[in-house]
Amino acid sequence: MMTDWKSAAVSAEDAVAVIKSGDRVFIHGAAATPAPLLEALTARADLEDVRVYHLHTNGPAPFADRGREKEFRSVSLFTGQPLRAAIAEGRADFVPIFLSDIPQLFLSGQIKLDVAILQLSLPDAHGQCSLGTSCDAAKAAADMATLRVAEFNDQMPRTYGNNVVPLNRVDRWIHTNRPLLGHESPPENPIEARIGELIADLVEDGSTLQMGIGGIPNAALARMMEKRNLGVHTEMFSDHIIDLVEAGAITNHLKKVGTGRITTSFINGSQRLFDFVNDNPLVSFYPCNWTNDPVVIRSNPKVVAINSAIEIDLTGQVCADSIGHRIFSGIGGQVDFIRGAALSPGGKPIIALPSKAMGGRVSRIVTELKPGAGVVTTRGHVHWVVTEFGAVNIHGMTLRERGEALISIAHPDFRAGLTRDLCRIRHFPCPPEYGPLEE
Repeated sequence: MMTDWKSAAVSAEDAVAVIKSGDRVFIHGAAATPAPLLEALTARADLEDVRVYHLHTNGPAPFADRGREKEFRSVSLFTGQPLRAAIAEGRADFVPIFLSDIPQLFLSGQIKLDVAILQLSLPDAHGQCSLGTSCDAAKAAADMATLRVAEFNDQMPRTYGNNVVPLNRVDRWIHTNRPLLGHESPPENPIEARIGELIADLVEDGSTLQMGIGGIPNAALARMMEKRNLGVHTEMFSDHIIDLVEAGAITNHLKKVGTGRITTSFINGSQRLFDFVNDNPLVSFYPCNWTNDPVVIRSNPKVVAINSAIEIDLTGQVCADSIGHRIFSGIGGQVDFIRGAALSPGGKPIIALPSKAMGGRVSRIVTELKPGAGVVTTRGHVHWVVTEFGAVNIHGMTLRERGEALISIAHPDFRAGLTRDLCRIRHFPCPPEYGPLEE
């Protein structure tokens, strides 16, 4: 084992020199995005046809800049703001896939990776490094890539779980000391606050939580301070979990899988969050093919899965990854956890969304999804739907009943039109107050 690893560090330019034209390269994501190595890679002018596989990355994505198409081809397995325009313009690609299925792409050899570009915690006395803030699909990429190029960052948290990369398996590395590319949550708005209240009312003591990032999950968590014996088994979490731990609401005592520990696959948040997970055995990071396995999820009691949507139609079909044909994010772990929660004893799968979008001009509960919209969660999967106007459980309802239930939590400005559409589609008389049906 090499003990003086610092003396073996090279420049970023030397580290990425191992990448050659035609290579398939994985990029570590979210707060673990290895920005200095990406900058060095895209500063090269001698490459062609390098395929870059990644989930959501924080910060700039120079490999997807206009004019770099012959050199780099971005392939998003889950995407975010830096890649949306490139995908929409055909300069980058998108793969619709469950988060739980992504590691198997690499483990099976379906995608043969030449290089994994990672950001790791510093090697410890045993020559072991951790994947820090993002284990997700990075563990499989690190295990299966032919070469591993790493950024050892003094400020990358050392985290626990199945997320170890041995130093002797890292081929080239750089040494940095820089803040992680984090995510600061904006203050909640009144609509998020109301939805958060409704979700919190559905959460019983002893529940196991899964939540994403954003205003609605944050608002819900902020209203669970008086709950007791909550657990966390999730694909990711952000800062608001810390408040619940400090308040004694999260104990993880009643979980059946990972009892006593918060279980996650990655995190994204502020420096406070990075400090919280650093060298903290309370938090365990695992690959997303395990955290997001519905068989594992359902093993915990009262799983409450809180997920968002872009729009939902009157039959309960959920679009969560695109606005029409325009890709916005990805399938992610929504279906994994919605199904796992449904199968959990006492579980509650929740889809939560504001009732309106585009400054109030359009309803997010719609008669039918936009052309090109992706059905991420089918109408057979959906149970609870929450807007600021209420919470309904449409599981087991007929198409007419679920349409009526969803209209009851739509914004009042759109209920009449939605009711007329439902009457027309389901062939039943429209209440007089909504006027005659259009021919």
